[in-house]
Amino acid sequence: QVQLVDSGGGSGQPGGSLRLSCHASGFTVSNYDCLAWFRRAPEKERELVASLWIGRSDTYYAASVKGRFTLSQDKFGRTLYLQMNNLKPEDTALYYCARRPGAYGGCPFVEQGYPDWGQGTQVTVSA
Repeated sequence: QVQLVDSGGGSGQPGGSLRLSCHASGFTVSNYDCLAWFRRAPEKERELVASLWIGRSDTYYAASVKGRFTLSQDKFGRTLYLQMNNLKPEDTALYYCARRPGAYGGCPFVEQGYPDWGQGTQVTVSA
């Protein structure tokens, strides 16, 4: 059974940092898997924040976070991290880890492309 467990959320100040973790289990990691972070801000739709195409180590970042957020993995490829620096109030959202197996054409940009999801972890940025 595929499990994605999100953690690391909390409160931060503008300009501060947080690191989110997504621990994956219940499947064999494939080079064609995509792992991603989405977020849903209040009264907004869920949006892609960043994604990693594992086999090519190909990353994507939304324009709103590029240069501030960084994806990385542990050496076993089981935990995906999202390092969030220079936090802004508009980063406040519920953050979700997601997985797309068999992404032969690259990582999808929309949530419908991801069948597996974590439970979400809240990030709140305020002074």
